[in-house]
Amino acid sequence: MRAVVCKAYGPPENLVVEEVPEPTPGPGQLLVDVKAATVTFPDTLMLVDKYQFKAPPPYTPGGEVAGLVAALGDGVDGFAVGDRIVGGLGTTGGFAERAVVTAAGSRQLPDSVGFAESTGLGYAYGTTLYGLKYRGNLKAGESLLVLGAGGQVGMTAVELGKLMGARVIAAASSEEKLDLCRERGADETINYATENLKDRAKELTGGEGVDVIYDCVGGEYAESALRAVAWEGRFLVIGFTAGIPSIPLNLTLLKSCQIVGVFFGAMTARDPELRDAVMGELIELTASGQLKPHISGRYPLEKAGEALRSLMDRKAVGKVVIEP
Repeated sequence: MRAVVCKAYGPPENLVVEEVPEPTPGPGQLLVDVKAATVTFPDTLMLVDKYQFKAPPPYTPGGEVAGLVAALGDGVDGFAVGDRIVGGLGTTGGFAERAVVTAAGSRQLPDSVGFAESTGLGYAYGTTLYGLKYRGNLKAGESLLVLGAGGQVGMTAVELGKLMGARVIAAASSEEKLDLCRERGADETINYATENLKDRAKELTGGEGVDVIYDCVGGEYAESALRAVAWEGRFLVIGFTAGIPSIPLNLTLLKSCQIVGVFFGAMTARDPELRDAVMGELIELTASGQLKPHISGRYPLEKAGEALRSLMDRKAVGKVVIEP
């Protein structure tokens, strides 16, 4: 079978497509004919050995796929050959014609849910629903500020925040990204390339500040956003595409606010029941049409490097997928 291979740490342009041995499902695993694989920011970090989970070359990128079950490992119940599923691989192996996923981490897909739309639910949407609902306790009528709102992860916070009844303020670095945020439900927008993030967020909330901040950017924007948080607000730490910030802790005292870490991947291993509840809710929302994931780029295996580069250069707007 064909697969994308990283032979040495370096830029995505160095990736190659090669014939590799087809994987065999072990106990509790499924072999999947891959129809779509999500492209994520951690994939870009792993290429240059800057992610917390290491993948020694040679390896195939891609941590989540959707497709058709091709074979079952020993001890697998509840699945059959030909089933439409979405499943996680951990961190690698997805950018290929076939991949092995765990049955426990896989979900059957209704016919109304597309493969490309479903893959990434467990990465971006899972993180966001877990963060907003279970870590941030976002309530209908509260204000939600989303940093990096034009990217794959941030866009999910715009969509799910709106579905949860929040007043969504989307912050991004270009008008193109903010236009899409408005299309996806944002009530207000902030261009932090041209506007002062803290001042504009305070202005949009009548000086009261933002109830919940969803930060998947970090860097210099984190402190500015935290300074705009409301009394007893919640600052959700999602990721650091702009670097890991240093936060003056006196701000948490002055606002009596919380800084809350959101690590969906670690939670799924520690709390399988909550993982299943989150994934079940997301698939139900997608099947019903309430949630309509936006796909901005579809790439074949041969152009996986271009797909990864679009994320590294922050040109991707919404979700990017590989379709073997």
